[in-house]
Amino acid sequence: MVTKDVWLGVVASYNNKPEQNPFEDSSELGSAPTHHPNRDLIDLQDNKPAPPFSASTSSSSTLQQQELPAPAYIQQQSHLKRGDSSFALDEGSFYDESVVAHEDDDNLQLLTNRGPIAGRYDRITPTNTDNTIPLHRPTSQPSPIKHKKPKFEIKDVFNRLLGRTTVKEATGERIIYINNPELNEQQRFLHNRVFTAKYTVVTFLPKFLYEEFSKYANLFFLFISGIQQIPGISPTSKYTTLVPLVIVLFITAIKELVEDWGVHRSDAELNARKCKVLVGTQFVEKAWRDIKVGDVLRVESGENFPADLILISSSEPEGLCYIETSNLDGEVNLKIKQALPQTATILNPVDMAQLQGTIKSEQPNNRLYNYDGVLTTASETGKTKDYPLDPTQMLLRGAQLRNTLWIYGIVVFTGHETKLMLNSSKKPSKVSNVTRITNRNILYLFAILVIMSVACAIGGLVFTIQKGPYTEGYLALNSVHTRAQAFGYDILTFLILFNSFIPISLMVTMEIVKFVLSFLIQSDLDMYYDVTDTAAVARSSSLIEELGQVKFVFSDKTGTLTCNEMQFRQCSIAGLSYADKVESDKQARDGVNDPTLQYTFAQLQEHLKTHPTANVINEFLTLLATCHTVIPEPQEGSDEITYQASSPDEGALVKGASMLGFKFHTRKPNSITCTQRGQDYEYQVLNVCEFNSTRKRMSAIIRGPDGNIKLYCKGADTVILERLAENNPFVENTLIHLEDFASEGLRTLCIAMREIPEEEYARWSQIYDKAATTLVNRSEELDKAAEMIEQNLFLLGATAIEDRLQDGVPDTIHTLQEAGIRVWVLTGDRQETAINIGYSCKLLNEEMSLIVCNQDNHWETKSFLEAKLKDINGAIERGEELEPLAFVIDGKALTFALEKDIEKILFDLAVLCKAVICCRVSPLQKALVVKLVKKYDKSILLAIGDGANDVSMIQAAHVGVGISGVEGLQAARSADFAISQFRYLKKLLLVHGAWAYQRLSKMIFYYFYKNVALYLTQFWYAFYNGFSGSTLYESWTMSCFNVIFTFLPPLCIGIFDQYVSARMLDKYPQMYMLGQSNEFFNQKKFWGWFFNAVFHSLVLFFIGVGALSTDGVFQSAWVGGQWWVGTAVFTAVLGCILWKGALITE
Repeated sequence: MVTKDVWLGVVASYNNKPEQNPFEDSSELGSAPTHHPNRDLIDLQDNKPAPPFSASTSSSSTLQQQELPAPAYIQQQSHLKRGDSSFALDEGSFYDESVVAHEDDDNLQLLTNRGPIAGRYDRITPTNTDNTIPLHRPTSQPSPIKHKKPKFEIKDVFNRLLGRTTVKEATGERIIYINNPELNEQQRFLHNRVFTAKYTVVTFLPKFLYEEFSKYANLFFLFISGIQQIPGISPTSKYTTLVPLVIVLFITAIKELVEDWGVHRSDAELNARKCKVLVGTQFVEKAWRDIKVGDVLRVESGENFPADLILISSSEPEGLCYIETSNLDGEVNLKIKQALPQTATILNPVDMAQLQGTIKSEQPNNRLYNYDGVLTTASETGKTKDYPLDPTQMLLRGAQLRNTLWIYGIVVFTGHETKLMLNSSKKPSKVSNVTRITNRNILYLFAILVIMSVACAIGGLVFTIQKGPYTEGYLALNSVHTRAQAFGYDILTFLILFNSFIPISLMVTMEIVKFVLSFLIQSDLDMYYDVTDTAAVARSSSLIEELGQVKFVFSDKTGTLTCNEMQFRQCSIAGLSYADKVESDKQARDGVNDPTLQYTFAQLQEHLKTHPTANVINEFLTLLATCHTVIPEPQEGSDEITYQASSPDEGALVKGASMLGFKFHTRKPNSITCTQRGQDYEYQVLNVCEFNSTRKRMSAIIRGPDGNIKLYCKGADTVILERLAENNPFVENTLIHLEDFASEGLRTLCIAMREIPEEEYARWSQIYDKAATTLVNRSEELDKAAEMIEQNLFLLGATAIEDRLQDGVPDTIHTLQEAGIRVWVLTGDRQETAINIGYSCKLLNEEMSLIVCNQDNHWETKSFLEAKLKDINGAIERGEELEPLAFVIDGKALTFALEKDIEKILFDLAVLCKAVICCRVSPLQKALVVKLVKKYDKSILLAIGDGANDVSMIQAAHVGVGISGVEGLQAARSADFAISQFRYLKKLLLVHGAWAYQRLSKMIFYYFYKNVALYLTQFWYAFYNGFSGSTLYESWTMSCFNVIFTFLPPLCIGIFDQYVSARMLDKYPQMYMLGQSNEFFNQKKFWGWFFNAVFHSLVLFFIGVGALSTDGVFQSAWVGGQWWVGTAVFTAVLGCILWKGALITE
C-alpha cells in the first residue's frame, strides 16, 4: 500500500536530490541511457537528414516544463502505483473501479508470464529516477501562457462550408499543452477531418461550371449559345449550340462525379475509423475526425496512426516501437522509433493523465524525415528542463504500428496539417506539346472564324448598298435603324452561323482517347513484372503522347539501371585487398607486398588472428557491425537474422561483417551487441551523425567494451580523404584498390576512425546537445557539430559492393540510342564506377572518345570546357569525321559548370556527345541538369529514377517515369508513369509512345478537317443568299453532327490506329525519330489538312448546288427549296468525311 505520507516522502527526496555533474559517471542516473542513436529513420539515398536524438548525461535527467493548472480530477486523486492491481487512496479521494480494471494493458497476464518479449513485465513497476518524469502536479497554479486569439476571417467559414481545407503557412513554433484541452482549444488548431474529394454537394455545380468555363473553347460556345437566344440575330435554332454544349458538359460531369464519389466514400470511411483517446483516466473510443491536437492516444498493433503523434511510451522495453511506412514512402522495411527515456516509464492511463507539460513543436511542413520539437516539464520546485524531440519520437499519420502491443502518443498535427496530407499535394502541372499546339491551332481557327464573319458582314453591307430599297423586305432591314447597327448584328449572326468551325467536343474526345490509351499501357503483359506482381501504371494520361517524342532520357543508376540488391564483394583493409572470390593468378601470398594482388575472405579471417594488421582488421569489421541504423529481426525457429536496413548499402555492409565473423544481432536504444569469435560484445552508442546527400558520410560515436570512445565514420572517398590526419600509412594502397574496385563497377565507401579523449567528447557533447535542442535550423546545427568532431581521421580501408545490372538494360539503352534518344546517366557513384557501369550497360563503347571533366575550381572548369568545345567545333568546320564522343563530369566540376557564365558552354559541349555521365551528383544537381537542357533545347525530356532523391529530377522533366523498386514508391508516386524494370522503358516509348503520338495527331487533324469541311459550305452559301445569314442546314442536323454523326470515327482512329506494328517498331527503332522531329503533328500538317478541307467543301458545295440548280432552287422558294439543297450537300459532306476517315485509318 502506498500512503500519502510515503508518496510525499518520495517526492521530497526527489526534489532535495543534489544536481549531478554533467560529465560524471553516476549510477544514480539509473539504467535509462542518456545518449541515443537515431535508428533506421532515413534512407541513405534521401537528401533530407533526420536529426539524431541525443540527451546529454548532464542534467538532462529531469524534464523541463511550465507549471500548468491540473484538471480537477487529478488534483483530487492520489498517485497510484503502476503495476499493482490494488490501490491505496488518500482520504477523500474517489475510486473508479473501471480505471483500476483497465490497467492500460489487455495483455497483462501474457506479460506477467514473460511472453514473446521477455522482461517486458519487469518494467511495469519502475522506480522513479532522475531519468523519469515525476508524475505529479505542481503545487502552485501559475497563469498559462497567453496566446493571441486567431483573427476571425469570414473566408474561413466559406472554406469550411465548401469543403475546402487550406493550411496556412506559419512561422515560429506551436505550443501544445499536455493533458490540458482547454488551453489547446483556445489556439484553434485544425480539426482531424480529412477531405480529399474535389466536390461537395454545395460546391459541385459552381465549381464544375467554373472549371469547365475556364476553358476558352467552352466559354466561346457559351457565348454563342447566349447570343443565339436573342431574337432576330441567330440564323439557327436557339438550341443548335446549346444542346451539344450541354451534352459535352453532361458527359464530363458524369465522369467527374463517378471519380469523386469513390473519394467521398473513402474519406467518410477514413474519418469514421475508431481510436482510443484518453478522457480523464480512461481511454474511450472516438472517431478519427474528433481527434484534436494535444489528445493522448493509445494505438495498438496493426492499427494506423490517425494523426501525427509524439511517442510517449510503449509496451516494448525502453519505449521502443516498430512501424511500417509503406503508405508514406512505399518502404516495407520496419522502422524503429523510441520514446524519450524520461517518458518511457508511463505505462497506464492514470500515470499518463498526470503528465503535465508542453511540447514546443515546429509548424506543420511536408518534410517526412525531419521533425524538431522540445518537450518541457517541471518539478514541484518549478525548475524546468527541455528535452529535444526529433524524428525518433515522431509517428506519422498513415504509418502502421507493427510488432508492438501498444503505444501512447500525443497528437501534434491533425488533418490536413499532417505530413502525409502535406505530401499529397498535386504534382507540378504539365501540359503536353501536342496540347499546346492544338490550343494554338484553335486560336488560328478562331481568328479565321472572326475574319469570315467580318467578311460576310461587309458583304452584306455592300449588298445592301448595291440593291438599295429592294433589300429591305428580304433582309428585314426595317427593324434596324442604322447600317452600323446592321453591320454589328451581321457579325454576331455569322459568328453563330460559323461557330462550329471550332470543334466543340475535341477536348472531351482527346481525354477519352488518352484514358483508353493509358488503360492499354496498364494492361500490357509485356510490361508486367511477375516477381513483384507489378504492372505499368499511367498516372498522368494527359502526357501520354509525349512518350512518342522523347529526345533525352536522364536516368539514375542505382535501382534504375541496377537491381539495388547489394552484395559485399571486396574490401581494402590496412592497404591489403580482400575479395570473396580471387583467381589463382591474382591471389596474394603472405609476405608479398603487391597492392595489385588480393587475399580471399578466408585469409582475412586468418589475418584477424595473427597478422600484424589484425588490430586494423578488428576495427574495420567492428565499424561495419556498429556504425549503422540497421534493425535485426531474428527468425523464429532458426539462428538466421533478417536485417531491416534503411538502404541496401547499409544492409550489405552489416551482412558482410556478419559473414566475416562480426555478427550484429541485438539493438537496444543506446547499445549494439555483436558476436565476435564466439563472444558477445556490447557497444554503447553515444551519438549518431546521420548520412545525408550534403555530408555524404555517416558517423557513430561508440564506447567500446574497454571503455574507450571511438568515432567510426564511413562515406564517399571525396569527403573522407580530405578529413584524414597526416601520416596515414594506408592511403596510397587504398586509392589503388578504390580504382580497381571502381573499374569493376563496384560501389565504394571509405572507412575511417579516430579515438576521442573523454575531455574532448565532453566538450563536444555540450555543443551537440545544444544543437539537438534548437528548433531553428536544427539539421544545419547538427551538421556543424558533426563537422567539428569528424576531423583527423585514421583511414582503415574501403568497401566494395556489387549492384548488378537489371536484365535487359544493355539492350534497352542500345535500342534507345538507335532510336535517336540521348541517354544521360546521373549517379552518386564515383567516377570510375560510373564509367565502368557505362561500358557494362552499353551506354559507352570502345569506339567512343571520353571527355572527362573533374576540375577543382571555376576557372579551370570553364577553360577546360571552352577548349574542348573549340576543338570539336573546329573539327566540324574543317569537315573532319569525328569519332563518337562521351562526356563524363563529376559533381564538383558540375557545381562550377552549372554557374551562369559556364552553363551554356556545358550544354553546347554535352549535346555534341552521344552519351553523358554525371557522377557524384546530388539530387539538386540532377534536377539542375534537366532544367539546363530544358532551357536551351526545346526537345521532350524524360527522367527516370527509383528513389526519393530522384523526385526533383522526375518533376523537372517533361515526362517523369518512376521505378517501383527496393527504395520504395516515392519516385513512382511522383512520376507521370511507373514501371517496375528499366527494360520496359523500350516498349513504353518505342511502341506505346509512338502509337499514342501518331494516333492523337491524326485524330486531332481529322477533327479539325471534318468541322472545317462542313461549316465552310455555310460560308460559300452566304454568297448565294445576299449575306443574309440564313443557314443551309436544319438546326438539329448541325447539333448532331459532332456528338452523333461523326463521334465514333475520331475515337476509332485515336484508339486503334497503327501506322506500323509493334514488331516493326522494335526491329527498326529508327522509325521513332519521326516523333522526335514532329513529323506527325506540326503547323505544315495542320495547314495541309485545313486546305484539304477547304477544297473538299468547295467541290461538294458547288457540285451539289450545280446539280440541283435546274429545278430553280434559287429562283423560287416554293420549288425544291433551301432544305432540299442543304440536305443534299450535308449528306455529301458527311459521306466524304466518313470516307476520309476510313481511308486514313491504318
